[in-house]
Amino acid sequence: MHQYKRRLERLSEQLKLYDLDYLALVPGANLSYFTGLTMRLSERPTVAFFPVDGRPTIVMPGLEVPHAREVLPYSADFFPYTDEEGHEAAFLRAGADLEFSGKTLGVEYLNMRILELRRIEQIASDCRIQAAEFLLPELRMVKDETELAHMREAARITEAALQATIEQVKPGQTELKVQNILHVEMLRAGAEGMSFDSIVVCGPRTASPHTSASERVLQRGDLLLFDCGVKHRGYVADITRTFAVEELDPELVGIYDVVKRANATARQFAGPESRAEEVDRAARQIIERAGYGQYFIHRTGHGLGLEVHEPPYIVDGNDMVLRPGMTFTIEPGIYLSGKGGIRIEDDVVITDEGCESLTTFSRDLMCL
Repeated sequence: MHQYKRRLERLSEQLKLYDLDYLALVPGANLSYFTGLTMRLSERPTVAFFPVDGRPTIVMPGLEVPHAREVLPYSADFFPYTDEEGHEAAFLRAGADLEFSGKTLGVEYLNMRILELRRIEQIASDCRIQAAEFLLPELRMVKDETELAHMREAARITEAALQATIEQVKPGQTELKVQNILHVEMLRAGAEGMSFDSIVVCGPRTASPHTSASERVLQRGDLLLFDCGVKHRGYVADITRTFAVEELDPELVGIYDVVKRANATARQFAGPESRAEEVDRAARQIIERAGYGQYFIHRTGHGLGLEVHEPPYIVDGNDMVLRPGMTFTIEPGIYLSGKGGIRIEDDVVITDEGCESLTTFSRDLMCL
């Protein structure tokens, strides 16, 4: 309970700092962070309005209110609606209560749909509306000990499931078969859900960083890449490991060593006061010096928490100074079209002393 009240206090401080009178949130990670409510966007809109001072106002379907009252760690004003009456009247009632005239309202530019925006424009026609992405990451990037404990457990469950899966892998299985084994093992290990759609690919298909499992059959000499993660208490893990099936082309063995060194170098470099772009550069230089720079085709990492992709982004051009409590991935990779790709991804947290890896699965090349 206390952590949510503290989060509201910090939100109020940020709203004052940026001269915002209200913040409007829709179902998603930000709403969950400030309320504990885990909801999905649906045809029944939900919008929570957080004033710079005072308690929140929430427009939501009436059928959701009992659960919201049970979960919400503080009092709020609810404006429910039924399927029969629709949501327009509830928004109008909330708007009259909030008195938006002449005020400034922050919205989630990346998450809010036209549906919610049009209703807000209807009830706040002379209210200044602006994107709030500049203040929300600042509130969520630094994780507290409770959040880190959830992320550690998500990583532990993911790694247990991955280990159980590779013990069952054999040539002749399809990517889809291996993926199904992984998902079963994730649930068996205690996952509350998947962080994202798992990537399980083999052979030349590993040269595509983002793809999905197919009916391709696992063969001797293949690379086998897993990019996967589970949720625990809403917080996610995201780990990638690449394996060899019985034997591997010598060039790919050499590339694996380069990626492993790039991963280790970035983890060693990351720490308080280092900049996000410098961590990216540390990994990229290892790969460039080995002659594979053009084949490292994505950023070195991305933030992690309630979402799989959130700030800070570990990429060239991001001069953000890293601070203790920030969590992100380190995932260098090399991808050779027609031959295969190798990626080694870890989840890390910046500490007062440096960088701690939340993922501990072996980074050595393993032959299955």
